[in-house]
Amino acid sequence: MRINLFLFSLLIVFASSCREARIHEKNDWGKHFEKHGIKNACFILRDNNHETVQFYNKERCLERFSPASTFKIFNSLVALETATAPDEQLVIKWDSVVRPIAEWNKDMNMREAFKTSNVGYYQEIARRVGPHFMQHYLDTANYGNKRMGGAIDQFWLNDTLQISADEQLGFVKRLYFNELPFSERTQRIVRSMMLQEETPDHKLYYKTGWAKLPQKQVLWVVGYVEKLEHMKEHEKSMNKSNVRMYPYFFAQNFEIAPNDTTKDWYNVRLEILKDVLADFGAIKK
Repeated sequence: MRINLFLFSLLIVFASSCREARIHEKNDWGKHFEKHGIKNACFILRDNNHETVQFYNKERCLERFSPASTFKIFNSLVALETATAPDEQLVIKWDSVVRPIAEWNKDMNMREAFKTSNVGYYQEIARRVGPHFMQHYLDTANYGNKRMGGAIDQFWLNDTLQISADEQLGFVKRLYFNELPFSERTQRIVRSMMLQEETPDHKLYYKTGWAKLPQKQVLWVVGYVEKLEHMKEHEKSMNKSNVRMYPYFFAQNFEIAPNDTTKDWYNVRLEILKDVLADFGAIKK
């Protein structure tokens, strides 16, 4: 009964975040997950130009999970806004703790830490921000369930903080349009850090996340793509740029069994992301 009430409340959130948008179920997107043996997955995409929302597995899109390293988007925003990090070039010295990913074991600035998803760097950022400001911005930005618990450097990793795919999509959409409770400068810097791929046809911005919990692992990709269309010659005189950008916002997650190492899941999630985006026509593969 409690689960049903929870899903009902999230359905209201889903409807609210997608208001004025036409909503379409895309069951055929399941094939992109199923070919990798993935059963529990979801994908939500908003075509902002046509005000449409496409989704696969609505119930899971509304269910909250640990954000894991996708929280680095939020953590970066708070660090910059509070001047904990004057800019994205803030260097934090390596604490000499040897971590399983070798590239984390060195001094690093925020831009590098974001790209490599350096957990230790962002745990130190959270400690410097402190619980007062972190909770303030969780509340002000209405981020997921807004729960921190008692550990300032663990709550986005240990399943205390949770957020749904629908809420993640709404969050990055607000980031794109400078609608979050942070300065334009702060949001612009974080958007620039999210740029992962650039081609003549599109720019792909995202952050991955991987929640390794006792009962399951949840893998995320959250972000947006700008589809680039070069305008015809007669249109250029009316515009400052000869390139028109069409944004598409997305959030994807799926789960696998604990300790599952049967595949390169890091790259599988990106392969699925690009398959779905190409299927919809947001990118060319």
